[in-house]
Amino acid sequence: MTTLTKLRFALVLGLPCLGWSQPALGIREAVEQALAKYPSVAVAERQVEAAAAGISLARAAYAPRIDTLAQFNRATRNNIYGMLLQQPVVSPISGPPVVENSASSVWGSAVGVLVTWEPFDFGLRKSQVDLASSRRNLAAAAAARTRFEVGAAAADAFLTVLAAQETVTAARAGVTRADVFLQVVETLVRAELRPGLDAAQTRAEKAAAEAQLVRAEQAVAQGKAALAGLLAIDPAQLALAPGRLLEMPPLAASSGAELAHNPVAREQSVAIEEAKARAHTLDRQWVPRIGIQATTYARGTGAKPDFTTLGGANGLAPNFYNWGLGLTVMFPLMDYSANHARQAEEAARVRAEQSRYDLLLAQLTTRRNEALAALESARKLAALAPVQLDAARAAETQAGARYEAGLTTILEVADAQRRLTQAEIDAALARLNIWRALLGVAAAEGDLEPLLKSAM
Repeated sequence: MTTLTKLRFALVLGLPCLGWSQPALGIREAVEQALAKYPSVAVAERQVEAAAAGISLARAAYAPRIDTLAQFNRATRNNIYGMLLQQPVVSPISGPPVVENSASSVWGSAVGVLVTWEPFDFGLRKSQVDLASSRRNLAAAAAARTRFEVGAAAADAFLTVLAAQETVTAARAGVTRADVFLQVVETLVRAELRPGLDAAQTRAEKAAAEAQLVRAEQAVAQGKAALAGLLAIDPAQLALAPGRLLEMPPLAASSGAELAHNPVAREQSVAIEEAKARAHTLDRQWVPRIGIQATTYARGTGAKPDFTTLGGANGLAPNFYNWGLGLTVMFPLMDYSANHARQAEEAARVRAEQSRYDLLLAQLTTRRNEALAALESARKLAALAPVQLDAARAAETQAGARYEAGLTTILEVADAQRRLTQAEIDAALARLNIWRALLGVAAAEGDLEPLLKSAM
């Protein structure tokens, strides 16, 4: 078999495995996948669609209203004089009053069309359309805020998993050192150059290092579970590509963006506009309602004016018609007080939304300042981490040499190894802490794009 044939055979065998593997995700891919798959994003987008449909519903009020009617009945025709107040039980009846009751019944029918159109509304329908548009805008702003929060959560979970993985690497190195040193101590104990207590103490230190490794691995598993939940995948399939996140970030401290552009602030700004639209709609409620009405209808009856009946199927088909055209003006005179109270309520809500907006801006300013302070500290600690790591390595090497020479106790070596492991963890996390602080600044300013671009 030639070398080329062997290579082709290996590729054929490897293709199924490649088809099932999950490619490693960078931080941008993780954010994009969370935005595409996390359910809350889909919920927010469906709410935008529902709010957009409300605009069409509000615009439908401009069209004339057309009502049609067709009715057929069989009933008695006993009628009397007098008023009957409006109620839903007694059916109205037309015609002259009868002299006496009769149990005979006749057919009756009615068909008709009523067209109602309101040509003038003093801005009421336009205010309702504007209100529906503002609700659509509010739903769109809420969807944008949801997308941003999901993206920021995915980026934060990504950094958390990376930090946990770096901790595992350092903890595993600590376990290896403890194991190597345990072999040295056990050799010295067997040669009766050190007491047996030293071996027991070293085994305890190794167990502590292994416990630290287990906790670090647990943190990785929990971080992957959280990130996988955002990405809608199995945590076992999750693999991360750190990109430049393990390097010193080239980003500036802040982009200087206006905090009002943050999706959270934008949503609240639109909420103010929506409250103003509600108040404006109430301003158009206490106005005359002018309607032009046109109707035509026909009725049929089997009863005659002399109180006799025609019999048979007479009345099933309409035999008398009418038409009419008119102008109706309605004005709710007594609604002024109630409408004025509702206007005051909506005005208070507008002020409340404005105050909430001011509060959000203050909170975002605080968050950005805190993130900038954390960023400055993270940069300083990252500059100190290599120095501390070199010192810890030198101290661990010297402690081991001193112990083998019989110049110190096992406790000094154990302490030096613990300090070295912690220094390795701190050094591994130092640069990631800078990225996390930068994420905090980006979250406050409402723009993840510079961070994602620099991480690639």
